Amino acid sequence: MIHNANHLRDKSDGIKIGGHQASSASMVSILTALYFSALRPQDRVAVKPHAGPVFHAMQYLMGNLDLEKMQNFRGLGGVQSYPSRTKDVDDVDFSTGSVGLGVAITSFASIVQDYIAGKTWGAGLERGRMIALMGDAEVDEGNVHECLQEGWKHELRNVWWVIDYNRQSLDGVVREGLWSRIERLFEAFGWDVVRVKYGVLQRAAFAEPGGERLRQWIDNCPNQLYSALTFSGGAVWRQRLMDDLGDQGEVTALIERRSDAELAALMENLGGNCVETMAESFAAIDHDRPVCFLAYTVKGWGTPIAGHKDNHGGLMTRGQMAEWQRHMGVPEGQEWEKMAGVADPEALRGFLRQVPFFARGPRRYRDDPVPVPALAVAAERATSTQAAFGRILDDLARGQSALAERIVTMSPDVTGTTGLGPWVNRRKLWAREARGDVFRAQNIPSTAKWDFAPEGQHIELGIAEMNLFLQLAAAGLSHSLFGKRLLPVGTVYDPFVCRGLDALNYACYQDARFLIAGTPSGVTLAPEGGAHQSISTPLIGMAQDGLAAFEPAFAEELVIIMEWAFDYMQRDGEAVVDPRTWLRDAKGGAVYLRLTTRPIDQATLPREGLAQGVIDGGYWLRPPGPNCEIVVAYQGAVAPEAIAAAGLIAEARRDVGVLAVTSADRLHAGWTAAQRARWHGEPGARAQVERLLAPLPRHCRLVTVIDGYPATLSWLGSVAGHQTIPLGVEHFGQTGTIGELYRHFGIDTGTIVRAVSGLTAGRQLAAP
Repeated sequence: MIHNANHLRDKSDGIKIGGHQASSASMVSILTALYFSALRPQDRVAVKPHAGPVFHAMQYLMGNLDLEKMQNFRGLGGVQSYPSRTKDVDDVDFSTGSVGLGVAITSFASIVQDYIAGKTWGAGLERGRMIALMGDAEVDEGNVHECLQEGWKHELRNVWWVIDYNRQSLDGVVREGLWSRIERLFEAFGWDVVRVKYGVLQRAAFAEPGGERLRQWIDNCPNQLYSALTFSGGAVWRQRLMDDLGDQGEVTALIERRSDAELAALMENLGGNCVETMAESFAAIDHDRPVCFLAYTVKGWGTPIAGHKDNHGGLMTRGQMAEWQRHMGVPEGQEWEKMAGVADPEALRGFLRQVPFFARGPRRYRDDPVPVPALAVAAERATSTQAAFGRILDDLARGQSALAERIVTMSPDVTGTTGLGPWVNRRKLWAREARGDVFRAQNIPSTAKWDFAPEGQHIELGIAEMNLFLQLAAAGLSHSLFGKRLLPVGTVYDPFVCRGLDALNYACYQDARFLIAGTPSGVTLAPEGGAHQSISTPLIGMAQDGLAAFEPAFAEELVIIMEWAFDYMQRDGEAVVDPRTWLRDAKGGAVYLRLTTRPIDQATLPREGLAQGVIDGGYWLRPPGPNCEIVVAYQGAVAPEAIAAAGLIAEARRDVGVLAVTSADRLHAGWTAAQRARWHGEPGARAQVERLLAPLPRHCRLVTVIDGYPATLSWLGSVAGHQTIPLGVEHFGQTGTIGELYRHFGIDTGTIVRAVSGLTAGRQLAAP
């Protein structure tokens, strides 16, 4: 596959395609032993990204992948560079690629599996092992360490991690003695560690006279030297071993009984490169405790580039490949034949038909959608969107709807400060065994009634945001992985969306379904200072594929959005656009709410078309008149300032309008999609934002305002060619009151009025 992509297939760009031949060879024995011996259909595997070609080759062997996709590896329409749930057609369990995330999600998937198994509606779930195949360099990733601690807290079960310990990374050879640190790390968090160091050839040699000295030499050999000798081959192995061990006796005889090729095969026969040894190691596990297999391997095992320090991105030359093909016994012209070089093809086919893991066919499950009842929140004169969010969930928690039963909430140590407290008090925290609230038992007053129980519906996480998004990703795939639908709802301080951004992107790339509320947001979180005030998150919401982002100002808008969101999270249609909005809503996805703690007076919203406008991304709170000179467009918590400014502007400008933007993300996505439709011959294609702005005369000016980066809304002027004055936050904030910071950053009523007065024609306006 890799050689074809780089050396044989036509390449228009003239650049290396890549494909990691050495990393694939390093893991081929591990994957063979795992998939064709150890796995059961209920097991789930995250394959090391650089071993993706081996995974696809296995799927091709089993008839689950077409030859055309194999031949177009890393090409348009071919199998992906790294295994992908959404881009590959074969049976990928977890996408991998962003290093370490595919490893960590297996732990969170195991937690989800146990969560489901503890519910009445999850009884009878056939529990599998969540398995990650990882490179030794991946242990450097912080999210791997973070999830180890979270797994320990939740009494992790049924997780295997297999470390491809080839002691080589992209830039060189890993530090000596890393294995001992790895073992101590895992053991500290309650994992069993299985060291798989020697293959059957080596163990047999150790049993020969002089074999113990050979074993000691292998154990003491530095990583770089072992790799260099492997690359150099049998003759160099012989010379070095004779120099170090030659005794004119037993050890010398052990070495001399083997040809150069046999000696090289012996020295490269580490445990991770031996199918028999790996299969035995997997089969020996008879418990559900988490296990780390430290599998010693040779990077590039069995190929001409084995052991070379540059082999991570290296490729065999045409000559090396031809020589290696002859060595492997594959006749020329039969490179894509599944049984090429197999002595007894029918016997192998018979074996493959009986492999347990593949016996049930594809393992993508489904679950029926959960009905979404009408949501509501008690009317209040003034409230914040965060408070309304909490009350909506509290109202759900009081009832017995199927929706409430399938919601699972989670938060990284900010449950009480992000609106989830009432839900947790009613629905409890999840744990394997019931644990009461000691404070309540001691009659100490507290707003948090934290009882832990298997029936609990909140997973309390530590402060690592990466873990939050990985837990959301795992729970958001439960319908596909386990056939039981969950509706995950997470909360996080909005600026710290950025701390978990890699995992958020990873979750969306897998098409996980969840709702994440970022709250509090912006400089509206005034007294906290710049470290806790988000600026860029509205742009993240717009740019992140697979995520519908909203920032409502009013509780009524939030009710509409959340009711829609719980349905949207469950959709599974084709990725086709709706000709009304030009959005791909039938496909569904995840949802992001940017919320605030600022209580604002609840406006009287227009009744006609409100719900549809809120979902589509915007509506006229104050419709413009026929000769409109100014439109104030706002998103989120600055609604009071925008509304007040519009009232003052109307004293000197005609037909002023107020545009309530609930989702710049959806307005922008619909607009760009409608433009593409017009390019492709659909002249009548019009998006929501185009319909909203169509009545405005060309001389009308737009003023956009948001507690976030101004580019979030500044593009509105490009829709129909209106001059735009974008207001927002561009620099780190500081402490102060909301009024002080709004004035400091120019998103207050006075600044809006002064901007209109100073940048548009007409009578000067009196700013407050």
